[in-house]
Amino acid sequence: MTPPGTDIASIEGYAHITSTNGRPTLLNDIRLDDLPGALTPRPKPVIISRADHPISRAAISGAALKVLYRLKEAGFQSFLVGGSVRDLLLGLTPKDFDVATNARPEDVRRLFRNCRLIGRRFRLAHVIYGDEIIEVATFRAAQAPAETDDEDAREVEEPSSSDHRVSDDSGRILRDNLYGTIDEDVWRRDFGANALYYNIADFSIWDYVGGVADVMRRELRLIGDPQTRYREDPVRLLRAARFAAKLGFTLHPDTLKPIASVAPSLAGVPAARLFDESLKLFLGGHAAASWKSLTEFGLIEQLFPAVAEELSIDPDGPARQLIDLGLANTDARVAMGKSVTPTFLFAVLLYGPIVRLAEERIEQGAPELDALADAFDRVVSEQIRRVAVPKRFTLPLRELYGMQHRFEQHGGRRSVMLLDNPRFRAAYDFFLLRAQAGGADPEVAQWWTEIQELPPEERLAKALAVAPAGEAGAEPGKRRRRRRRRGGGGNRGGAPPETAGPG
Repeated sequence: MTPPGTDIASIEGYAHITSTNGRPTLLNDIRLDDLPGALTPRPKPVIISRADHPISRAAISGAALKVLYRLKEAGFQSFLVGGSVRDLLLGLTPKDFDVATNARPEDVRRLFRNCRLIGRRFRLAHVIYGDEIIEVATFRAAQAPAETDDEDAREVEEPSSSDHRVSDDSGRILRDNLYGTIDEDVWRRDFGANALYYNIADFSIWDYVGGVADVMRRELRLIGDPQTRYREDPVRLLRAARFAAKLGFTLHPDTLKPIASVAPSLAGVPAARLFDESLKLFLGGHAAASWKSLTEFGLIEQLFPAVAEELSIDPDGPARQLIDLGLANTDARVAMGKSVTPTFLFAVLLYGPIVRLAEERIEQGAPELDALADAFDRVVSEQIRRVAVPKRFTLPLRELYGMQHRFEQHGGRRSVMLLDNPRFRAAYDFFLLRAQAGGADPEVAQWWTEIQELPPEERLAKALAVAPAGEAGAEPGKRRRRRRRRGGGGNRGGAPPETAGPG
């Protein structure tokens, strides 16, 4: 693509666009409404030659090039497509490279021994090179079939000739396996900026919808009628928020306008799919910006209803501060190449509603730990109905929350033992965030920071200096003898657990 400052008329297909003041019309000056087929795909694309765009094969992964060339050499059309083309135009390094072709999935599988077919909602071929997966999709027709489930990652059988597009009563597409041409395939793309095709045959870009100008203008426009496209797949609402956050794009007014009225349709999306979308929103290095976009578009309550309610009660309270700090912390870790986990993310998001509910239970007379456990179960149970957080994350989340009480009851031998807990670091980091947000004592947080920095032999002395009653006077290294219960009953399996924890 010609960089900003180049006359748009120099690109074939745009020559009719002129400015009103006599000077050349530049790519970054174009009004979107001036573009041919601004909101609907053209019958034929504008083809931007290699000389007029900056995408070099050197910026494309070797695995993607192997797939593109092998498909081409086998006689098939072969295009790099979607977000990878958009990112390359922006000078970014794409996270993934996707390929579109007129080869059927079974053709792709015959060409690549390192290929597996996945998906029942959309049949795709994954060509695997080590840790890199190149996703290959067959061009689909503008009208096509479907089924009643929404599984995107399952081994599949060969497609039958009876496949066609099926939608539910709200217009959401359930499956789409009717194959077509590239001229039809563009209708499947959501935003103009994602509807660009890089042709490996001559290194040109095919643009049906003015997507090149959209990228230059950093604007997101839905292809077709926005209301219809959102209802076909409500996850496009979340994609709009994610791309706006990730790329710093704004939404075209026509794309923004229907969001409020269509947002409730997210309730019909499978909760497992919304979990996957949540990870894309918050664990990709743009969590804070994603939260801002979701808030601006009114989508928080659709994903996290308990959180939305908490923030409506106390918009600037500790829960909001914790979310802001936690998302900023997550972005910083991603930027430094450190690991991030859904457990910590949902700890940050759900802590406010859980604490409020626990406080209500305590006011009703429930013991503190029992109240916290009950609040955890209720809030998490409600949340996974909307966003299906797997048990492999909710179980450590329960433990992380349970350890917060032990952080607050610092001092004594149990504090030293807590340092050896395998989840100590995550729970400690969360406690520090709570202290910064006003939800925990900063002096206690500082105490935990200091005791970690001491040599092991000095930790016990520091812990006993603020030991709970009954421990301060005990000699280090000596265990208290337990009094035996009379009657031979009681807990024969050993001492009771230190805390009940949140569950």
